[in-house]
Amino acid sequence: MTGVSWNELSTAAPELAAFGQERLDGKVAYLATVKPSGAPRAYPITPIIGAGRCFVFTEPKSPKSRDLRENGLFCLHCALSDTSGSSGEFQMSGVARQIDDVDVRAEAEGVSSYKPSSRYLLWELTLHEVVSTAYRGGRPERRRWTHED
Repeated sequence: MTGVSWNELSTAAPELAAFGQERLDGKVAYLATVKPSGAPRAYPITPIIGAGRCFVFTEPKSPKSRDLRENGLFCLHCALSDTSGSSGEFQMSGVARQIDDVDVRAEAEGVSSYKPSSRYLLWELTLHEVVSTAYRGGRPERRRWTHED
């Protein structure tokens, strides 16, 4: 599975990308990774969307960093504002890739709502599939976008 940048989602499905950015950027979301055993694992994280990319910073020795280094697969889901999901849901899955380029790191820090520690690892979350659910008039309205390999 390969993924594409947030910019490609913005070009292909601008309304979906705008909804996702509103639900994720600078807010707590939940990142699921795959342990070496194949079991899933979930963590709170703060995604950063800007410069045409979706970034996350992680503590180098954290289990999420180990999982992402191991296979890169992830699923990211926004937090919900209430038990009815009235603010809507946004979920994306794909492959994370570690970024070591200092210019890209500066770009990520420049669009971030917080100052990450210099020891944190930078990852770009590349997209394979995006799903959203908005609740209009009590009825779910679902949208889906998939990158074709």
